[in-house]
Amino acid sequence: MRQIPLALLAPPAHSFDNFLPGANAEALAYLMGLMPGDPPVLLWGPTGSGKTHLLQGLAERWQSAGQRVAWYDADTPLPWELPAHESLLLLDDCQRFDAGQQHAAFGLFVASAGQGYNVVATADAPAVDLPLREDLRTRLGWGPSFALSPLSEPEMRAALRRDADRRGLLLGDDVLGYLLTRFERNLKGLMALLERLDEFALATKRAITLPLLKAMLADETGEGREKKMDSDPNL
Repeated sequence: MRQIPLALLAPPAHSFDNFLPGANAEALAYLMGLMPGDPPVLLWGPTGSGKTHLLQGLAERWQSAGQRVAWYDADTPLPWELPAHESLLLLDDCQRFDAGQQHAAFGLFVASAGQGYNVVATADAPAVDLPLREDLRTRLGWGPSFALSPLSEPEMRAALRRDADRRGLLLGDDVLGYLLTRFERNLKGLMALLERLDEFALATKRAITLPLLKAMLADETGEGREKKMDSDPNL
């Protein structure tokens, strides 16, 4: 019979302090210096490059300073209303916006123009390549644009070790190597996998080892989380 582990350790809030910039230091520095009324900013790059983390870090920074923050993404129900006072408007994953949301996002740009609002948006491609209505693409591409890159393998290792240390876990090089070679190098996904591994270790009362990781993956058969690779006789 397995124990059910208690959720004693809440995940850290996404902030600038726990963002590993890697090749994205320029974007981080710009956002840290963002001032009310500055032009709109677009952060673009592939999944795992830290776009949403930076938005959440920016929101945390502005809210800590007493500023209002409004968040809009593809899961935010319409209508999208402009806050009554100057605010930070965050548009996440713009490439996912449907026709109604694109219309609403453009409306936010129009209504906030010259009123002291800031708009910071994210997408998976530069504005010119986004499958959006032309007037919205133009607004997204008007201000500074930063191409974000995923962390390198050494940086990814450092991030996973830091999260393991936060959890009080001893993460061997063999476990780290397996995670980075068998799974997509998406930091958010790897962090979630590490969290599941921590829970599995607590439930089974075993130390985190490569055999334990493989046992957990076998226990999760059918979830399709492991990358397809050449057959491994040790699996």
